[in-house]
Amino acid sequence: MTPTDPEDLADRTAFVTGGSQGIGREIARTLAREGANVAVAARSDAIHDVAAEIDDRGGDALAVRTDVTDEESVRSAIESTVEAFGGLDVLVNNAGIAGPTAPVEDVTVAEWEETMDVNVTGMFRTTKHAAEHLRESDAGRVVNISSISGKRPLENRTPYTASKMAVIGFTRTLAFELGDDGVTVNAVCPGATKGPRIEAVIEEQAAELGVSYEEAKRRVFTDDAALGELVEPDDVADMVAYLASDAADHITAQDVNVTAGSVWY
Repeated sequence: MTPTDPEDLADRTAFVTGGSQGIGREIARTLAREGANVAVAARSDAIHDVAAEIDDRGGDALAVRTDVTDEESVRSAIESTVEAFGGLDVLVNNAGIAGPTAPVEDVTVAEWEETMDVNVTGMFRTTKHAAEHLRESDAGRVVNISSISGKRPLENRTPYTASKMAVIGFTRTLAFELGDDGVTVNAVCPGATKGPRIEAVIEEQAAELGVSYEEAKRRVFTDDAALGELVEPDDVADMVAYLASDAADHITAQDVNVTAGSVWY
C-alpha cells in the first residue's frame, strides 16, 4: 500500500526513534520509499542494518545511535541529522517499551519510572531538541506513536496504559504550541501489532491469566476487533507516511486509530 505520491516526501528529512526494529523499522523504510531522507535512531546496532537496507534500495539513510532516556544522546543525534541533511522536517516518536504485566500492587516504582521515562519523557526529550528545526521547516510534522491502550484500559498494564494516554495529551497540547509555525502534530494509536514485542506481551498475559498463548491472544487482543486479527506493522507505517505528507496539511491534534476495529473513538 502506498498512501501518498512516491515523491511526496522528497527532499524532506525524518528522524525516527525506535527505528531499529518492529514498527519503527517499517516506518523508516516506508518514509524512505516515499522519498524522505531518514535518520534511523535507536540504541541497537541494528540501526546500521536498517540504514544499509534503505541505502541499498536507493534511499538515503543515516544510522544515529540514540538513547531517548539520555538528553545529551538525543541532542547529539538531532544535531547530527540536521548537519547531514541540512534540516529536519518530520519527527516520529516511536521509541517505547512494554513495561511490566502485573497487578498494580506488584509493579515496582522502578518499573513504573522506566516505562514513563522511555515512553513519555523520552518523547519530550526528542521533541524539545527537534522543535526549533521543525518550526523552520515549510512542512514540519510530528507523529507520536501512542497505542490502543491510550484509548481503553488494558488489565495488569498500568504503567504502559498511563504512558500511552499521556502521549495523547502531549500530542494535543503540542499541536497548539507548534501550530502557529505550521507544524502539525498527531498521534497514531496502533492496536496489537504483529512482532516480537506483542508476542512477549501475549506470553505474559497468558501466564498471568493461566491460559494458553492462543487463548490469551484471542481473549485480550482479537476477540473485540472487527477484523478479528492483529495489525500489520506496514499498516501503521502507511498511516505515519500519510500524516507526514502534504495530503495531511490540515490534520493536527488528532489521535488516529489503526486497530483492526477494536477501538472507534
